[in-house]
Amino acid sequence: MTTHHPIAIVGAGLGGLTLARVLHVHGVEAAVFDLDASPAARTQGGMLDIHEDSGQAALRAAGLHDDFLPLVLPGGEAMRILDKHATVHLAETDDGTGGRPEIDRGRLRDLLLASLPAGTVHWGAKVTAARPLGGGRHEVTLADGTTFTTGLLVGADGAWSRIRPLLSDATPAYSGVSVVESDLLDADTRHPASAAVVGGGMLFALGDGRGFLAHRESDGSLHVYTTLKVPEIWLDTIDFTDTEAAKAAVLEHFADWDDNLRALVAEADGALVPRPIRILPVGHRWDRVPGVTLLGDAAHVMSPFAGEGANLAMLDGAELGQAIAAHPGDVEAALAAYEHALFPRSEAAAAMSAQSLSVCFRDDAPHGLLDQFAVHHQAD
Repeated sequence: MTTHHPIAIVGAGLGGLTLARVLHVHGVEAAVFDLDASPAARTQGGMLDIHEDSGQAALRAAGLHDDFLPLVLPGGEAMRILDKHATVHLAETDDGTGGRPEIDRGRLRDLLLASLPAGTVHWGAKVTAARPLGGGRHEVTLADGTTFTTGLLVGADGAWSRIRPLLSDATPAYSGVSVVESDLLDADTRHPASAAVVGGGMLFALGDGRGFLAHRESDGSLHVYTTLKVPEIWLDTIDFTDTEAAKAAVLEHFADWDDNLRALVAEADGALVPRPIRILPVGHRWDRVPGVTLLGDAAHVMSPFAGEGANLAMLDGAELGQAIAAHPGDVEAALAAYEHALFPRSEAAAAMSAQSLSVCFRDDAPHGLLDQFAVHHQAD
C-alpha cells in the first residue's frame, strides 16, 4: 500500500527545515525527505550572515530566534576589503549592533532539526521522480523504488531540484565565475599571518577579475573562497585529487598578488574543493500548478555575492508555512498567496546578487565594492 503524506517537503536544507518547523508551530504535520543517509553525512559549509529582515524574521516565525542568538559568532560581522597588494582600503569592526550576525551553517541546521518531532525527516530518501496524479496530488518515487503520494509537494531540494521540472523548464546556467574552497585550521596558532589578513570576520581581497574571499569560523579555522572569472571548463583542467598540483594551478592566476594573500591557498590544510557558480535566470517564475511549489535554491538559485541565498530560503519556508496555516484546507489559496510574494522578492534579490558579482569582479576591483559600501553608509 502506498503511503500518503498530506504535505511532503523534498530537501532537509535550511529552507525545507524552516518550513517544517513553522508548520509544526501551527500544528500542521509534514514529512521531509532528504537524500543524505543521516544529518552528519556531510559537512554543511561555512558561516552565514543571517539578515534581520529575512533569515532572522524566519527564525522568529519558527520560535527559534532566542535559541539562535547564543550560537552567533562574536565579532563575526567584522569586515576587511583589500586590493591585490594586501593594501587595506576598508576595515570595520563588529560592535554587536549590526543586523547580520554570523553563525555556522551546521549549527543553524542542527537548531532547526532539534526543533522538529522525531521522525519528521526521512533520511536516505533520494527522490528520483515525481509525477502529477490530478487534483493537485502527486506521486513521488525514491531511489529504492518505493513511492508515496502527497496533497502538497514542496521542492526544497536545491539548484538541481527534481521537483522543479513539474513547474518550469529552467535549469541553472554558469555565471562566469568559479570558486575553489579551502580551509586553514587552527589559524591563530598554525597560520597567524593568514589569520591577521582575514581579521575577525569577513575578508574581500579583490582585483583583476579575481580574488580571495574568506571568513573566520567558530572553530578557529579560516574558510577561503578563491574566486575567478574563467571559462566553465577551467575547473575541469585541474586534477583536484593532487592537492599540491591544484594549489599551483590556482595560484598561477595570482602570480603578482601579495604573498600573504597567496598563502590563503598555498598553506591550505586538506583538499581544495572546486565549485562552479551556477544561477537561474533573474526573475525566474512559473504559472500556478496545483499541489506543488518550490522554495530556496530550487526556486531562485543565485550567486552568493549578496549573501541572500540561505536567508531567502528560510524566509520562503517561513512564509509558505504561514500561508498554509492561514488557509486551512485550501492548498491552492495558500500557494497563490505564497508565490505572489515570492516572485518579486526573489527577483529583486537575484538582481542584487548579479550586480554584486559584477561589482566584485570588475577589472578595477575592489573600488566598485568600496563605492557600494560608501553609498550604503551614506544611506544609514
